[in-house]
Amino acid sequence: MLAPDDLAEHERAAVETELRTLADDQFVAAERYIDWQVRGPTLEADIAVANIAQDEYGHARLWYDLLERLGYEEAELLWERPPDAFRHATLLELDYAPGDWADCVLRGYLYDTFEKLHLESLEGTSYPPIADRLEKVQGEEAYHREHTQSWLDRLTEGGEVPAAPREGGEAARNASDEPVRRLQAALDRLYPHALTLFEPTEAEQSILETGVRTRSLADLREDWLAVTTPFLEGLGLTVPEPSLPDVRGRDGSHTDDWESLYDELTYTYELLGREPAKLMAPPDEVEG
Repeated sequence: MLAPDDLAEHERAAVETELRTLADDQFVAAERYIDWQVRGPTLEADIAVANIAQDEYGHARLWYDLLERLGYEEAELLWERPPDAFRHATLLELDYAPGDWADCVLRGYLYDTFEKLHLESLEGTSYPPIADRLEKVQGEEAYHREHTQSWLDRLTEGGEVPAAPREGGEAARNASDEPVRRLQAALDRLYPHALTLFEPTEAEQSILETGVRTRSLADLREDWLAVTTPFLEGLGLTVPEPSLPDVRGRDGSHTDDWESLYDELTYTYELLGREPAKLMAPPDEVEG
């Protein structure tokens, strides 16, 4: 097992890169979920999205905390880190199609299915601090998957897919083919970016050799395809041919949407003259 205080250089690089991937994915996913608070099709949906966003922030805090224990400060991990130093997948940074709930739930399903496989590949990790935090994260992620799958089933059984947020815009249409049409449009747009979840970082080989993660991203991709393809086809959707976008996220290349989101999330920090900022209290300081 790898001891946090006794890591060789290549071991430390493997641990840090895996933690950054975990934390950045969760943090950016939470930031995007915030866009849907009080804008969902039902009050129940609003509450669920708010809870999921809070969970994702909490999970990001767990992983960033382990990086802080390796000597980093939160400011350099988040508020003062250059935008091209983030390693999240581009799927998570894309702005939502305006008012399109289909985009929100489909994106959640694609990511949550990946996250399940990713966390399972860490159950046998050689780095104990990661293993110590898995149970909490996995329990909450199970609720996220249940939420998105339930909504996808509901929409394709004839439920409504809002064309705009509740506070204005055109009313949701009830034509029987409208939900599937909207979901197909969202899938066509999001699918290439979903594949960036499996793009390797520069430390992929070291992560596997040191046992920080027990399975390769390529293997996880095959499992993800085996789960998501029949499920989506069962909803009446056509799964696009795998094709990666020009920007990959994991290598530091990102969409224009990330630049805008980065500016938003660092705005207050800059406005306050870079006063100390905290994403939330470190895990050991949280009650309960």
